[in-house]
Amino acid sequence: MSLNYTKKTIDNFLHPKNSGEVKNADARADVGNMVCGDQLTFTIKVVDGKIKELKYLSFGCASNIATASVLSEKVKGMTLAQAKKFNWNEIVSDLGGLPTQKIHCSVLAVEGLQKVIAVYEKNQAKMAGKPAVAKKAVTKKVAAKKPVAKKVAIKKPVNKKLKK
Repeated sequence: MSLNYTKKTIDNFLHPKNSGEVKNADARADVGNMVCGDQLTFTIKVVDGKIKELKYLSFGCASNIATASVLSEKVKGMTLAQAKKFNWNEIVSDLGGLPTQKIHCSVLAVEGLQKVIAVYEKNQAKMAGKPAVAKKAVTKKVAAKKPVAKKVAIKKPVNKKLKK
């Protein structure tokens, strides 16, 4: 079986953009396709409600890598609201098409994007529930007690010669 990939798909497979993990990522999410075995892990950095950086790790086919590569470039700079509405058709169009049996790779990439955004938003909601500054613990001054010396019996070591 021969798959007809476009030059752009092959280029994104051979020279993927944004492959790897974001350092000090704000969120991480994994997605996979049980039928074909493709897996993607996305990490994201968000600044002022916009995607500053999106990277991925792929365990999958050429289409899996190429679609994640295109997605990671297209969503940079988008607000989270814009990125949540991102459609897999934009990836397919940008690549100049995909073989019918590989369309699911673009869908998986978008599912990964949506999931990492959901994890990010969940993390933010948890942090919003915590106080920004921890309250100082109220402590009472207690008069320090002077240490009491205890008498301890010290045993002398027994020096026994070993018999040969």
